[in-house]
Amino acid sequence: MNKLKLIPLFLLILLPFALQAHGVSSADGHMLHEGGLLAYIYVGAKHMVTGYDHILFLIGVIFYLSTFKDILKFITVFTIGHSITLIGATYIGITMDEHLIDAVIAISVLYKGFENLGGFKKIFGVKSPNLLLMVLIFGLIHGFGLSTRLQSLDIGEEQFLLKIISFNVGVELGQVLALIPVVLIISQWRGKTGYQAFYNIVNWFLVVAGIALLIFQLNGYFNGHGHGHSHEHGHGHEHGHVNEHGHTHGHEDDNHTHSHDHVEGHGHVH
Repeated sequence: MNKLKLIPLFLLILLPFALQAHGVSSADGHMLHEGGLLAYIYVGAKHMVTGYDHILFLIGVIFYLSTFKDILKFITVFTIGHSITLIGATYIGITMDEHLIDAVIAISVLYKGFENLGGFKKIFGVKSPNLLLMVLIFGLIHGFGLSTRLQSLDIGEEQFLLKIISFNVGVELGQVLALIPVVLIISQWRGKTGYQAFYNIVNWFLVVAGIALLIFQLNGYFNGHGHGHSHEHGHGHEHGHVNEHGHTHGHEDDNHTHSHDHVEGHGHVH
């Protein structure tokens, strides 16, 4: 039982890392620019392993399930959802402010903890929505967040679709690596003394982390908007490969600064 008392402290220590869940470093961007498709796989895996908001949501999903078959089914649905939007939105060039999409992802973490704690029945007196459907919906949202991050980097035109798919493959590998220890810990602890307390502590942490992430992202949107990717980030993937920036991704402009307040053309020339 003494170990259980240490769990809240451990989770509080993790919270600041969760708030920095989505960073894509300049080193990653340089690696993608200089490396081949394997670099995209590596960065995708790294982003997922360190993408604590994605992992927190999936931990909440796994807590709700009791068999490996169910876990596999729900994780597969989540994977299909985020693969659709990651590949599709990146290829077409659909994006939005990263703070706003991350705020919605934060809500998904809050939602899962709230649902696991029986919040819908206790507070609203209703059954929670169909979990498989919600996992698919949130998977689509998480994928759009991943796409927004990938589109913040200049990945060029060569092998454009293959680069996106490689990044997505990396995301899947990272997801598997991150979830293996989670599944083992939860499955081994389930049914043993102290499991219910562990269950409650972790799911309350999901609620708190979701709220903290939401506040963090909304603060970033309203107060740090000039530093965020508020621009429409055109990756230059037009049909016919006609680009008003002359395939330089807008970097020929001497006024291009790190404030990211510029607007890059999204013009899809058909």
